[in-house]
Amino acid sequence: MRKTVFFVAAAVIGATTLAGPAMAQNTSTAAAPSPAAGMVQLNVNTAINQTLAGKYVRDAPNVALAKCDGPSPKFASPVLTFANYTPGPFMGVDANISADVALKPDTAAGTYPLTVTCGSQTYSAQFTVPAAQVAKVPSGAAKAGDGSMAG
Repeated sequence: MRKTVFFVAAAVIGATTLAGPAMAQNTSTAAAPSPAAGMVQLNVNTAINQTLAGKYVRDAPNVALAKCDGPSPKFASPVLTFANYTPGPFMGVDANISADVALKPDTAAGTYPLTVTCGSQTYSAQFTVPAAQVAKVPSGAAKAGDGSMAG
């Protein structure tokens, strides 16, 4: 009886050992291919908060990103200016070109286009601009810590 149990256990272990690598080979996945060229987006200058992609963030550095093939990439938008074009990846975003972005003065809140042209290819996306916050403290308002409230 003991020899039979040992033989069955050895057979099960052996079959599992032989099948294990074969299963691992059959279920392994190849590395996912990188996205094709054609991506363009506006993002706050961070790779951490991807919820800010496609939204201009006032009073923060913003960046235009693109993945495109072709010479001389050029970003365009009616409400943005672009500077410091930089080739190469950008902090965790699959892009091969980036540029610093500034919002043109007096831009109203809304949705605007962003395009990138690389050679003969043009790719487009949209981004939103939020309403401007009050940037100036009203005159005569109390200011914390300035002593105006001291009696």
